[in-house]
Amino acid sequence: MSDSQEPHIILYTTQTPNGNKASILLEELNIPYRVYKHNFSARTHKEPWYLDINPNGKIPAITDVFCDGREIHIWESGNVLKYLVEQYDPDFKLWYPHGSRENYELFSWLFFQVSGIGPFQGQATHFLRHVPERIPYALDRYHNESRRLYAVLEKQLSKKSKGYIVGDKFTIVDIAFWSLAATAPWAGLDLREFPAVHEWYERLLERPSIKKGMNVPEPHGVVALAADKSGELTKKYEDFHRKWVMEGMKNDAHALEQQRRGQSS
Repeated sequence: MSDSQEPHIILYTTQTPNGNKASILLEELNIPYRVYKHNFSARTHKEPWYLDINPNGKIPAITDVFCDGREIHIWESGNVLKYLVEQYDPDFKLWYPHGSRENYELFSWLFFQVSGIGPFQGQATHFLRHVPERIPYALDRYHNESRRLYAVLEKQLSKKSKGYIVGDKFTIVDIAFWSLAATAPWAGLDLREFPAVHEWYERLLERPSIKKGMNVPEPHGVVALAADKSGELTKKYEDFHRKWVMEGMKNDAHALEQQRRGQSS
């Protein structure tokens, strides 16, 4: 993060693929920013002050000072990427000009990531790591669909001579897909099944902005677990995440029931 000026941007995040998208892009563009690390166990992302920033109570979100001098709230990871390049990348280093063929292609791939492979890999992770009981149908459904979607990415990268998803350069689409691919093993997926994807992933791992941004607001857990030969750390990591995920679902259900009762009274 550059310290050349007082940062206006605050990134609200925690260590997740969606959060990594924002921090990697901020590092790539060398934009000054501050970080607010949410505590999912303490449910800080559901507190009223944060719901004023992101009504959905998810991460990432950013606040910034807009061109009219007023604070603006940007949420949903794809929209955070879109906002940052539109506001801070006038030279189109990481995207393409409005109205160009590449611009439309870029946003097709970005929407594919946020609405397709992202949610399916997320569900593959949930049923593999968080749900106490094994549900074979759910495990097979989300695992195989995630593999199918990675096969779509594999086909695209296989025909790209420059080794990037859209056009001939590194863009926000590469950031979005890389952030998810970094957690593929946690979903039970092996990127080596997709040679072009695996080569692209390993190559981008050496990019300075990725090395730095992936470790915001704390070291990347899944990448670090690659060296866990005994499985002991993996088990602790899984137990920790299962606890807050299941408690969070219970709390959300309770809040909905309280809301329903309030509306009917």
